[in-house]
Amino acid sequence: MASPCRRSYFGSHSRIFLQEKETNLLSLKFRNMRTEIICLKSNGLELIGELLLPSENGLCPALCICHGIPATTYNPEDKGYYKLAQKFCAAGFATLIFNFRGAGKSQGNFDIMGWSCDLQAAIDFLYDHEKIDKTRLGLLGFSGGAAVSVYVASHNSRVSSLVTCACPADFGPLAHIENVNSTIQHFRQIGAIRDNDFPSSIEEWLTSFKVLSPINWIDRISPRPLLLVHGDADEVVPLEQAHKLYQKAKQPKELAIIHGAKHKLRLEEEAMTATLDWLKARCLKTSLYPM
Repeated sequence: MASPCRRSYFGSHSRIFLQEKETNLLSLKFRNMRTEIICLKSNGLELIGELLLPSENGLCPALCICHGIPATTYNPEDKGYYKLAQKFCAAGFATLIFNFRGAGKSQGNFDIMGWSCDLQAAIDFLYDHEKIDKTRLGLLGFSGGAAVSVYVASHNSRVSSLVTCACPADFGPLAHIENVNSTIQHFRQIGAIRDNDFPSSIEEWLTSFKVLSPINWIDRISPRPLLLVHGDADEVVPLEQAHKLYQKAKQPKELAIIHGAKHKLRLEEEAMTATLDWLKARCLKTSLYPM
């Protein structure tokens, strides 16, 4: 399938190794793993991320974790996604976490269509990495990152499996013209939109939310396996949106509803255990990585 965006950086040009360090996590019942701090390039922007690699020799499955749309100012002390990546790496997955444009230490301004290009760059990076089994490349997206993952997976056949957590069927009020001024002001205040002249076209910026809405693309994930994870107490994305996506998706598909779980599913142990078990059953060829 064709890529949804044009890219200028491929292969070795899409990665710069800034630092490499060894992480010993035996005290946490994790195996030794290596962390590569990387810089992806997407449309000329530098995106900061980390790749966690299992210490075992041989090719391993890859997992790219995609964070959601920022709601608050970047907090460098928040290591939540890194801890989550450790969990999946310890299970045998080469796990990539990175900040989309406009988030964390990455350059650029928040732009949902731009995020799709960023995820394409991340997939390019994983696909070219010498440690990765190219036939086992999964995406794990949260909220807005889940929405982008659906869109990119529907256009990129290199993605072999997809898990969405708290995924909206559409972007709702975020894409409405009557809310645009307050929406953009909010992203300016939290540092996700940094340039005074961005967006150059408010109409195009808003339209991209409608274009990327997962309900438009969820049926194109098949025949690759899909898991939708949602909390029945989600205060941001109503559970009915998960049912809406599930109904339109084609087989193979599964829906995991986590009782009592709210929107931040990465903090819900039951949700992440269900996700890991599902991925292990479909992506790991051996049982070398017991938890």
